[in-house]
Parts: sequence; C-alpha cells; structure tokens
Amino acid sequence: MTNAPVPLCDILGQYQALQTDIDAAVLKVLASGQVILGPEVLTFEKEYADYCGAKHALGCGSGTDALLLALAALDIGPGDEVILPPFTFFATIGSVMRVGAKPVFVDIDPLSYNIDPKLIEAAITPRTRAIMPVHLFGQCADMSPIAELAKEHNLHVIEDAAQSFGSCYERRKCGTLGVISCFSFYPSKNIGTLGDAGMVTTNDEALHKKMTALRNHGCDVKYFHKYLGWNARIDAIHAAILRVKLPYAETWIAGRRAAAKRYDALIEQYSLNGFFQRPVVEPYGRHTFNQYVVRVPAGHRDAVVKYLKSENVGCEVYYPLPLHLQECALHLGHGVGDFPISEDAAKAVLALPMFPEITEAQQRRVLDVCAAYVRQSLRLVA
Repeated sequence: MTNAPVPLCDILGQYQALQTDIDAAVLKVLASGQVILGPEVLTFEKEYADYCGAKHALGCGSGTDALLLALAALDIGPGDEVILPPFTFFATIGSVMRVGAKPVFVDIDPLSYNIDPKLIEAAITPRTRAIMPVHLFGQCADMSPIAELAKEHNLHVIEDAAQSFGSCYERRKCGTLGVISCFSFYPSKNIGTLGDAGMVTTNDEALHKKMTALRNHGCDVKYFHKYLGWNARIDAIHAAILRVKLPYAETWIAGRRAAAKRYDALIEQYSLNGFFQRPVVEPYGRHTFNQYVVRVPAGHRDAVVKYLKSENVGCEVYYPLPLHLQECALHLGHGVGDFPISEDAAKAVLALPMFPEITEAQQRRVLDVCAAYVRQSLRLVA
C-alpha cells in the first residue's frame, strides 16, 4: 500500500485545468474597472437561471446571504416559525435566527439524511410561515409531499440547495423546486469559486426585484432605501470565474457520479459492505454527490477518522453535532433524544474524498486504508 496522500477535495485541479481561461476572465474584470456588479454579474445570472430552468437568478455574497435574502424577501421575522431539519450546516438555522424567526426542527429520513416529509405536518402551527428543506450531500429532499403540505397550509418552500447544484427531482433541477432557492459557490461545492459567493433563483418577478434591492442595502434607486437591506452583492470577479466554470458543470457532475459508483463497487470488492453503509440514492432524482457519505458502525467513526488522517487520507464529518444541540440554540429548549435519527447520524456519518477528478487509484488508496483499519480493529477485538 503506497502512502500517496488523497485530499478530501482537490480544488486546485480545476483551477490548473482552466487556469488560462480563469486568469483571463479575472484580468478582464480588473481591466474593465467594473468590479462591483456590472456586466459579468448580469450575464452570469442569466446563464445560471437558464441552467436551472428558473426565470430569475441573483448573485450574492455567500450561501448564507442567499438564505437571508430569501427570508427577508418573504418578510419572515419575529413571531414566525420556519420548519427545517436539525441535521445540516449551521447556516440553515443561523439565517432563520438572524431574521428573528424561530426554527422548528423536524427529524430526518434515516437513509437519505434529508428532512422526513411524514413528520412535517405535526410541526406546523399557526405561526409557521415556511418549510426549508435541505438537499443534503447532493440529493434532493422528497419535494412532492412537501409541496403538497405547503399548498394545503399556505406556506412558502425555500430550497436550501447549497450542496445540490445540478441535482434533480423528477427531472426538475434544484432552483425551481421552491418559491426561492438558495445556492452556495463555496470552493468545495459542485460548482465553486475561489472564495465566497452565492445565488438565489426564483420564478417570481416581484421577489426577484425585492431581493435585487435587498442585496444592495435595500435600494431600488441609488441612495433611496426602500427596504432595510445590506451588502449582499456577489463580486464581479467571482461571477467571471463561475462563468468560466459553468459550461463544465455537467462533465464534473458526471465525474462525481462515476466516482460514487466506483466507491460502491470498491466497498463490495474490499468486503467492506458489512462495515460501511453506502449512500442510498433515491429513485426520484439525480444525486450529484457533493459528498460521498458512508455510515460507520457505532463506536468506530471517530477512530476511523483518526486512522485515515494518520495515513494522509482526507475525510470529514458532516455533521458531528445536530443543530438542536448547538450551544447557541439551547434556548429553544431541546435536549438529547428529541431528534434521535439526526443524533444517531451525527455519531456515524463519514465523508470520504470526493471531487470530479478523483482517480480510481486514489479511491483504492482510500479503501486500502479503510480495510487496514477494519483488519486492525478485528485483531484488537480478537
């Protein structure tokens, strides 16, 4: 077994492959002097909307800004409740709390790790304004029953699609499955820039117009502030970088999906299917594998992480502590045992290296190390 390191995510590979075009795009922006919004941003927004199949797209400063823009545009604030899963990145709950609304947690499906639609209705109260499903790890939540509940109870659906660019639900891409959809271009995403940036998409022209003002300090007209907005603008340089990358999106998604299939086969080949629970791909859509997340038997996950890192193999735990147990959310009154499926997942999930360019040799290296850990642990038990 070689000791070649395998990164969790290799963002340099894409830059090196596209360096000439990316450098030229950045220099073009710098030479233009139009570094705040401008034509690069407008063009990227149109191209992104076309890719998603949405009428409107609006670039912003981050995926967190995207969530905040959505909530602010829908006038969600103090006294309102937003339903969301407790097993996701902090921005989901953080944005709701930041606008003064109350997060209401609904536990996840144990196989997809997405919010369980069967549990949502029981969480709806007269104060509920929105459901915020998260498409975790690159797979859509089960949106049809969520949409039906939202229609029945007159609720908004806000897609947290930060990890699911290019994912599909019943042949519809993320970005069209809610009244507003929110994306992140963090470097490790399915399409990422070299810094922070985000996007909102919507088919509602009035919401698009309002978010356009909100991202620019609430201005419809310069220096005339219709809303209490903030600076949530996407940088023109990031728009230029993402314009270079967008045409390669489908190729990169195909690379991720192919890598996931290789992982599936290698886990079988290495006889690790009894140790790792592989990702479950739901039949209703296209999984884009922003992460390839396995489930490790209770008591082994942290030891596997330590072993992989000692062998220079990247890995990550998404996420080690559910949102309802985070210190800044304890005032909501939840404790251990309230959302057991999320709590169990937090103790067991493990993300293996995943990026479009990952090679079979690198994946074999990952599985070699995992198999060595299993052999070692079995010897210790014996």
